[in-house]
Amino acid sequence: MISLNCFLSNFINNSLCNQISFIQKYYLYNMILVTGGTGLVGAHLLLHLIENGENVRAIYRSQNKIEKTKSVFDFYKKADLFEKINWLEADILDVPSLETAFIDIKQVYHCAAFISFEPKDEEILRKTNIEGTANMINFAIAKEVEKFCYISSIAALGDIAPHETHITEETDWNPEKPHSDYAISKYGAEMEVWRGHQEGLNVIIVNPGVILGPPKMMDIFDEGSSEIYRKVSKGLPFYTLGSTGFISVDDVAKVSFELMKSEIKNERFTLISDNIIFKDLLDTVSDALKVKRPHIHAKPFLMNFLWITDGIFSTLFFRKRSITKATAKASYSKNLYSNEKIKTALGTVFTNIHQYIKDSSKL
Repeated sequence: MISLNCFLSNFINNSLCNQISFIQKYYLYNMILVTGGTGLVGAHLLLHLIENGENVRAIYRSQNKIEKTKSVFDFYKKADLFEKINWLEADILDVPSLETAFIDIKQVYHCAAFISFEPKDEEILRKTNIEGTANMINFAIAKEVEKFCYISSIAALGDIAPHETHITEETDWNPEKPHSDYAISKYGAEMEVWRGHQEGLNVIIVNPGVILGPPKMMDIFDEGSSEIYRKVSKGLPFYTLGSTGFISVDDVAKVSFELMKSEIKNERFTLISDNIIFKDLLDTVSDALKVKRPHIHAKPFLMNFLWITDGIFSTLFFRKRSITKATAKASYSKNLYSNEKIKTALGTVFTNIHQYIKDSSKL
């Protein structure tokens, strides 16, 4: 009887251990890796993934940057979910650290990028955005990752032809036309992603427009919409009549997740909610922040004068550029982008940008 009891006890314990081992193995081997998790998009993507029950690993370069992501979770009153992130110190340019980062990974969201429109940053732009993406692709292939999502930009889309009205995913990139170093680096990164596809990796590329977060996050992040909000909050006097595509950061995270969960693969999608004239956007931001609206129309001549003058002062006083040739040109360019492909693929209904700014400013 004792022998039988021991046998049954061992059998039950071994079965239980095997089940626990299987659950742990399944859980570990179903991790999602997120790069750029301390940035605006990456932080919101982490929140969205965890809210949907995903097991997430995020890489970081310095401990203090993790606080930015924590601030996002606190902002939405989801501080308890922040503790579920598996943080790992690594860098997309440090190959040995990526070896560890890719352990047990089934999917990748590559959000990390260097953003700058200053000519002096050309080398770091290409190294981070192109070489860093190449490293990520190489590991994804080697580790047999199921699916890879690259967060690109509308800056990497093509150049509109005379007979076209909107820029789409099929618009050809014209190397003969001038492009910012940032745009070239994102385009080069996309070429690395397509190389991965040719080598057997399932990929998704999304090309978001200008990504807007809540105005109250302007003190958390330095780049993108935060810079727009800060300038307006300080009483920006100038407006321009150029236009481009805009999208909320929530929509970027949501649509990227839906694409990765779907059967869709080896496609790229333009993500914009609306094509908006800069003056209209600045007016909405001004109203949300309760400051005076910009009232001086900065025509192309004035914008060109401003970037040249700013360049001189930046050189003399060793400060960061406030406006560059690329940003000046973009301010009066009238680009229209089509989001029909993603709406057809997923039935996506985007958040109205003006309403998003109004609502999120009250959070």
